[in-house]
Parts: sequence; C-alpha cells; structure tokens
Amino acid sequence: MHNIWKDMFVIGLPLAEKILRPIIVYAFLVISLRLSGKRELVQLNPFDLVVLLTLSNTVQNAIIGEDNSVLGGIIGATSLLVTNYLVVRFLYDHRKLDQLVEGRADVLVEGGKVRTRNLKRELITVPQLEAAARKQGFDSLSEVEQCVLEPGGTLTFLGKKPAVEDVRHQELLGKLERLAQEIALLRGSQPPARA
Repeated sequence: MHNIWKDMFVIGLPLAEKILRPIIVYAFLVISLRLSGKRELVQLNPFDLVVLLTLSNTVQNAIIGEDNSVLGGIIGATSLLVTNYLVVRFLYDHRKLDQLVEGRADVLVEGGKVRTRNLKRELITVPQLEAAARKQGFDSLSEVEQCVLEPGGTLTFLGKKPAVEDVRHQELLGKLERLAQEIALLRGSQPPARA
C-alpha cells in the first residue's frame, strides 16, 4: 500500500522542472500555431485535426517527463493554466503586442468579391469558404458582402444589403398585392353591376 501512495504523490522530478516543462511547451505551441496561420484554428479538415490530436500526444511526455504521479500532473496542469492566465492578462493590457501575437484580421470577401490572394495566404479554398458561408445561413457567396477571418480564427460574414431600388420595388409589389386583395373583397361584397 505504501508504493501506491508514493507513486501518486511523490514527484519524480524536481519541482522547478515540473513547472518549467509546461511553460516551455506552452510557448512553443503558441509560437508554432501562430506561424502555421489562423486556418489551423478555424477550418479543421481531417488532416489538421489529426495534426492537432497527435501534437497534444507528442508534447505530453515533454510536459510530464518521467513523472506519472498525480501530484506531478496537478503541478504541470496548474503551471499551464497559470501561464495561460498571465499571458492573456498581459496581452489584454498591451494591445499592440496582442496584435503582434494574434495577428490581424484578413478580409476574404470584400464588396461581394472573393479575394483569392488572401484565401491562398490562409490556405482556405473557395469550397471551404462556401461551406462556412452556408453554416452561417447564406445560400452562396453571391449573398456575402464581406467575410473576415478574425485573428482568433473565426469567420465573420456580412450579407449584401438590397439596393434602394430593389427595396422600393418590393414595397410597391406588396402595396399592389394588398390593393388587389381589397378590390377583390369589395367586388365580392357588392351586388354585380348592371349593364
């Protein structure tokens, strides 16, 4: 019974190493994901998903080392959470540095026209963009006025607004329809006209 408690709560590595390992891996992953582009965060195809899943498994041993104790895992997890909190808090107070770390938004559709150069830079295909637009309720990209790939990896779509003439035309058609209905009601309630 003594070995069970020892395996669970006696740390197999020095405390400083248990804290530094997750911080180093955290920094590596943040830099690597930033360099790989925002696409990794938003448009996960099967290949990207496999990379992210195996990436977490690959760095697991770098984080925990040869220590499988519960206490060691808690210390490693706490180090990751505290590091993330401090980085997010620091970047919140330093917007220019945050913009450098997260990057800027990329406009993928502007004025209803797809910017293929920006799509190519972000490694997003037109069919992937069309699929994302359909998820947002657009039937096709022809209904999209603007699409922005945000620094956090989300796609923001803005629909085209109808032209003033189209709005007026629809209003007039509606009024004509109501007039036709009223005329039909009036004709139905009055006796037929004599010739």
